[in-house]
Amino acid sequence: MRGFVIGLAALMMATPALAQTRFVATVTGNGPDVVLIPGLASSDDVWDVTVKQLSKTHRVHSLQVKGFAGEPAGPNADGPVLEPLVEEVAAYAAKLDKPAIIGHSLGGLMAIEIAAKHPASVDRVMIVEALPFYALLFAPTATVEMVKPQAEMMRTQTTAMTDEQFATGQDRTMAMLVKSDAARPAAKQWSLASDRKVMATAMYEDMVTDTRPLLPQIKAKTTVVYAYDAQMGRPAEFLDGMYSRAYEGLAGVKLKRVDGAFHFLMLDQPEAFAKEVDAFLK
Repeated sequence: MRGFVIGLAALMMATPALAQTRFVATVTGNGPDVVLIPGLASSDDVWDVTVKQLSKTHRVHSLQVKGFAGEPAGPNADGPVLEPLVEEVAAYAAKLDKPAIIGHSLGGLMAIEIAAKHPASVDRVMIVEALPFYALLFAPTATVEMVKPQAEMMRTQTTAMTDEQFATGQDRTMAMLVKSDAARPAAKQWSLASDRKVMATAMYEDMVTDTRPLLPQIKAKTTVVYAYDAQMGRPAEFLDGMYSRAYEGLAGVKLKRVDGAFHFLMLDQPEAFAKEVDAFLK
C-alpha cells in the first residue's frame, strides 16, 4: 500500500506546507478526498479493502501513524502523541478540498477532535468503533480522574513486559478484538511490530481523553459505526443505548450498528462495512 507515498508539499505545490513528521500518507486514486486514520498500533493495511473500494471514485489518503505496525517512531517516540498527531492530521486535511475523514478506534477519537477544533478542515466524519470517552465502556459515570490510575498502570505494564509476555497478552487481546480467525494474525503482528513506548503513550492518552464536551462544536455530517456480536455477552440494546447516550451531544449524528463483528469490524464484516462507507459518502 505504501508504494505511492507523497508529502503535503506534493499535494499543494503552490502553497507552503507543513511536512508530515508524525505519520506517512499513501495516496491512491482521484476524486473527492477521503482520509483514513487507523487505530492504536494498527497498520494502514487495515484499510486495504476500503482503499480498493474508494480509489475508483475518490482520492484516498491512508495514514500510517509513526511508531505503529513497524513504522519508525520518529517524533512520536518522545512526549505526547495524540494531540500533536491531531494537529498535524488537521493541517494535512486543511490542504485538501474539505475531505471526508474515516477513523477507527483511536483514529475515531482523532476524527472527533479534528472535526470539533478544525471545522473548516473536514466535510464529514465517520467514527468507527470509538466512543467519545473510552472509559464509558466500563462505567457510564466514569470521569477522567477516575480512570487515570488504571490508565497509568496499563501504560507502565505495557512498557515493562518482556516480548514474550507481550505476545502472549496480544493473543488474548486479539481474540476479543477480531472475530475472524483469518484476520487475527495480521492484527496481532501489527501490534507486535509497534514501538511499545509509542503504543503505551497513545493508549494512555486515549483512555484519559474525554471529548464529549467537544461534540456540540462539530458541524460536519457525522456517522458512528459500531460492532455487535452475541459473544460480547450483552444484548444489542445495551450497546445501542451506550452509544446513543455517549453521542447525545452531537446534533444530527447517525448511529449504525454492524452485527457479527468485534472491534475490527472492517475485517470481520467487510461487505457490511463497505455498504456503510458508501452510504456515508453519498
